[in-house]
Amino acid sequence: MSYIDGFVVAVPTDKREIYKTHAAKAADVFKENGALRVVEAWGDDVPEGKLTSFPMAVKREANETVVFSWIEWPNKAARDQGMEKAMSDPRLSPDKAPMPFDGKRMIYGGFATLLDV
Repeated sequence: MSYIDGFVVAVPTDKREIYKTHAAKAADVFKENGALRVVEAWGDDVPEGKLTSFPMAVKREANETVVFSWIEWPNKAARDQGMEKAMSDPRLSPDKAPMPFDGKRMIYGGFATLLDV
C-alpha cells in the first residue's frame, strides 16, 4: 500500500498565490523523485477548537489560513529515497525557494496506509 507524508501549516492569507506557486514547484520536484500525487488544500472550514484543532496546532494568527497537504508515494522505501533526493534538490533550497510561511510551526509526519477504499 502507499505511503503518505502529511503536512499542516499556517500561511499568511495574503500570500495564497505565492504559496500556490511555491507548492507547484515543490510538487514537480517530488513527482520527479517518485511521488504519485501531491495535494495542497487551502483551509475553508477549519474551526478553532476548545481543546485541540488545526488552528491551535499551528498557532494560526488572525491573518493566516491553515493549509493541509499530503504527498502520496508508492511505498515507504520509495518515499525515503524520493524525499532524500527532493530535499537535496537545489530548486528546493531556502535561498532559491524560501517558504512563504513560518516553517517552525509546520506539523508533518509519515504515515503507512491503513485503509484505502
